[in-house]
Amino acid sequence: MAKKIKTAFVCDQCGADYPRWGGQCTSCGEWNTIKEIRLGSASTEHSSRTGYAGSRSEVKLLSDVNLSQAERISTGISEFDRVLGGGIVTGSVVLIGGAPGAGKSTLLLQAIANIADRSISVLYVSGEESLQQIAERAHRLKLPAAKMMMLMETSVQRICDVLDEIKPKILVIDSIQVMHTQDTDSAPGSVSQVRESASYLTQYAKKHQVSIFMVGHVTKDQSLAGPMTLSHIVDTQVMLGSTDDARFRVLRADKNRFGSVGELGFFAMDSTGLKEVKNPSAMFLNRAEKPSSGSVVTVLWEGTRPLLVEIQALVTECQYGNPRRLAVGFDQNRLAMLLAVLYRHGNVFTGQDEIYANVVGGIKVTETSSDLAIVVGIVSSLKNKVIPHDVFFFGEIGLSGEIRPVANGHARLNDAAKHGFKKAVIPKANAPKTPIKGLEIHAVSTISEALDILAEM
Repeated sequence: MAKKIKTAFVCDQCGADYPRWGGQCTSCGEWNTIKEIRLGSASTEHSSRTGYAGSRSEVKLLSDVNLSQAERISTGISEFDRVLGGGIVTGSVVLIGGAPGAGKSTLLLQAIANIADRSISVLYVSGEESLQQIAERAHRLKLPAAKMMMLMETSVQRICDVLDEIKPKILVIDSIQVMHTQDTDSAPGSVSQVRESASYLTQYAKKHQVSIFMVGHVTKDQSLAGPMTLSHIVDTQVMLGSTDDARFRVLRADKNRFGSVGELGFFAMDSTGLKEVKNPSAMFLNRAEKPSSGSVVTVLWEGTRPLLVEIQALVTECQYGNPRRLAVGFDQNRLAMLLAVLYRHGNVFTGQDEIYANVVGGIKVTETSSDLAIVVGIVSSLKNKVIPHDVFFFGEIGLSGEIRPVANGHARLNDAAKHGFKKAVIPKANAPKTPIKGLEIHAVSTISEALDILAEM
């Protein structure tokens, strides 16, 4: 059988493939990152491969497919379960990424300790840390370690042989970047090794109904290291990052085949590990006792729950040249659009001023419900108008100056009322049919109506 050595040119920063070497990666813009790698020996004859879902299946009618669902396994950490969509699905593959020191290994160690304590078999495979280091961490975190099985190994085939012997329900791979397969000649951590190792483990998980957690490293721009194929292979991809306050961690689901995408879980890091934050709104509303201009509260919808956050705006005279506009926590282009709408339909001119807007706490706003709060904060700073602490705003602003409704408006109002807010300025279409106790609601339909209410405060 004729064989040949297959090679490829791959960027070691973003994983982009090229037919030949080049100085700059056109995908991520980095220089001198395109490397030639060996993909291993391959037969020139056609060879069939099974997909990521495991073994082959026969053709069936959709109505004949078995719809029975296995019960999810709880991690014992409700915020982790929320991000996963309600718990661990049998046979699923979860990729958890984050910067060094974010707490990926700590979170997984706490989760499998809780699972093992309920007499569910688990296996933690470490390819980077020694078993003594992991045992010391578990002792420091005061975790039950009597039923946790550990293994130091980097060979995927050897790991699967061990799995065949002990048959665990949960497997943790820490990390996928150091794993390697015997069928690929390139070094561990290369694009081909990461792809083939993840593919091998995913096929095993689907075939034997083993739930796998893979720890993934990130590049300097905080994206997952390795090929983009890695994100397509797994069922769920979550990222663990820190907020502006180094004590807190945010776990976000970027991909989830079994739950909501964009779901957030909040944790606080202390000497005993990651602790759940049951009331994240209180974490982001740590405001000064005295109200100040430019500070306004809005209610976001993250995943399946509302989240109260503070938005701050600062408008100041331009000292040199062109005025600067800076947005931290949301899209800068949207800020420019809102300023244009504010001038055209609110008669508020800011063309000669520098404008800075920030979402407090490091939260990234990805929805448009914060439009009204951003505009109100800018006008508040410009006119030095103080907004009381018990007032909040939400609503999307259209290009014609209208205030458009947002999803889950009633749930946002109820959550704000529970936190002691007394007055709400919201889109008219989101006004509840029945009054909410203790909450005065002002429903507006245009941006000028919202600015009139601000002037009366």
